[in-house]
Amino acid sequence: MSKGPTQIDAQAHLDQITADTSDAVRHAAREKRHAKGFRTARENLDDLIDSDSLVEYGQLAVAAQRGRRDPESLRIDTATDGVITGTATINRDLIADGDSDVAVAIYDYSVLAGTQGFFHHQKLDRIFEVAERECLPFVMYTEGGGGRPGDTDVKVNIAGLNSTSFSRWAGLTGKVPRVTVNNGYCFAGNAALFGAGDVRIATKSSSIGMAGPAMIEGGGLGSFHPDEIGPVNTLCNAGAIDLLAEDEAHATALAKWALSYAQGTVQPGIVIDQTALRTILPENRRMAYDVRRVMDVLFDQQSVLELRPVYGRAVVTALARVEGHPVAVIASDCRHLGGAVDVDAARKAGEMMELAKRWRLPIVSLVDTPGFMVGPDSEAMGAAKVMPELFNTAASVDTPWVGLFLRRGYGLGAMALVGGSFEFPTITASWPQGEFGGMGLEGAVRLGFKKELEAVPEGDARDALYEKLVADMYEKGRATEAAAYLEIDMVIDPAESRKVILRGIRQG
Repeated sequence: MSKGPTQIDAQAHLDQITADTSDAVRHAAREKRHAKGFRTARENLDDLIDSDSLVEYGQLAVAAQRGRRDPESLRIDTATDGVITGTATINRDLIADGDSDVAVAIYDYSVLAGTQGFFHHQKLDRIFEVAERECLPFVMYTEGGGGRPGDTDVKVNIAGLNSTSFSRWAGLTGKVPRVTVNNGYCFAGNAALFGAGDVRIATKSSSIGMAGPAMIEGGGLGSFHPDEIGPVNTLCNAGAIDLLAEDEAHATALAKWALSYAQGTVQPGIVIDQTALRTILPENRRMAYDVRRVMDVLFDQQSVLELRPVYGRAVVTALARVEGHPVAVIASDCRHLGGAVDVDAARKAGEMMELAKRWRLPIVSLVDTPGFMVGPDSEAMGAAKVMPELFNTAASVDTPWVGLFLRRGYGLGAMALVGGSFEFPTITASWPQGEFGGMGLEGAVRLGFKKELEAVPEGDARDALYEKLVADMYEKGRATEAAAYLEIDMVIDPAESRKVILRGIRQG
């Protein structure tokens, strides 16, 4: 009677089949990736997580193709069924309170083009459940071609549309932070997972689309090369990508950086002399400036991570830190449309508010705006729907909020950028050059004093009257007057801005 394998034999067998999932054994797949200038899935994983921290789930899974492949081919060519899943730590040496546990899913394009198979979805569902139960932030690399038609062993479904992976992934929204990363081709189901992330990072080599070339052509929509579908420049302009990376190494560094804001406080960073803020704005109130210069002085050095810089440019959105504390930043950029909040900027600001709510981050608004962008062109883009949504979104934010007016705070647009009302923030403060009103001063004079201006002949006399009326309105709406009427809480020395922000975010 056979006694079966010994413990030594069993261990040797485990060691062999586990090794078959490694880059060392799958050297042909590794070399193919390197020839394209890309990394393997395990190389990305090793760079992402802290050393010796991985607990891998489902490592021995293979594609549901036992009826068409031999065992060795299954183990090597379909290793892990195309996705590495597990728990680990990231930024272990950075986060002050040690809360660095995460869940990860790394798609492996060298396995059946990163397609999603039967056991692949079971692995995703399992790690999603673990992340939800243990409240683990999630990082996912999404490179792959979507659904897989070749899992011939599956006899229990027709289309597989009862898969729960997408609903489970969406179900993590607001429960755990989710960062998605892509390099290369990412189509269909893979793109759905990528786009549903909280912060989306893509390399310049990415093409991301809700369908790949075969599905597009099959639908009678034409023949396209994969590179033509969802190129990153197009997606950045549309606001579909938060961070654009040079390559996988850069994308991985950005993923760790972005995740760190959701993980908590770090050691305080270097602080520039804050007295520089007293003279950082132009003397001429009508001149534009780059608000990023203000942010670079105001927040901890090298802590500002700007999201979607080429989309909705009237506002800047970023993650940053004050004394090591993470914050979400919404800042007016008066170099674009004078800082008027157009439809794209409204969407961008609202989505940043939503991210702050999901990640439990305080919000800091740096405001210099003449209000919402108005006119027929704006309305044709859906302004009457998109802009009011800012008020709905802000009303659900329950983290501390500091509104800091750098210069102009006019109309509904200014209200929207601080949560819907100047009374909404924990603290609403202004720099001394702040100015306030129901609409921009120049427009208010042209509208409110139209008869008086038309009564004066065109030329120097009318121009002089116009400038006098603007100056009078400025005096009535300057920050000190707004504070005297209690429409804002305080007017502060710009050099004290960090202290005010810290006071505000700690009150929540």
